[in-house]
Amino acid sequence: MDMTRNRGRNVYGEPLEDCSFDPLTGFFRDGCCGTGPEDVGQHTVCAVMTAEFLAFSKERGNDLSTPVPQFGFPGLKPGDQWCLCAGRWLEAAEAGRAPQVRLRATHEQTLTIVPMELLRRHAVDLN
Repeated sequence: MDMTRNRGRNVYGEPLEDCSFDPLTGFFRDGCCGTGPEDVGQHTVCAVMTAEFLAFSKERGNDLSTPVPQFGFPGLKPGDQWCLCAGRWLEAAEAGRAPQVRLRATHEQTLTIVPMELLRRHAVDLN
């Protein structure tokens, strides 16, 4: 793992904070919601999982609750922090089922898909 990778900036334009090491998250599995050209799903939103969101995601065809050991995926439970695809988070928000967000650990690229005001309404770490 290249720890010198430019992790980017958060939605405030500050250095991106870590999202989670347990479970280990991020497109690059480095604990943060950094992104790059290879991350076509834009896994940039640091979200705090809820039972409601996990059920929503499963209904949409992405089961995040069930472990997949062959891919090192432990399965998520309420309270876990995870880097979600910005588009899926927006879809959940529009359905009234979005999980809360840690803004300081959410990559600024998210703002190309999700308006800041919508993120703020779901934030757990407002200034």
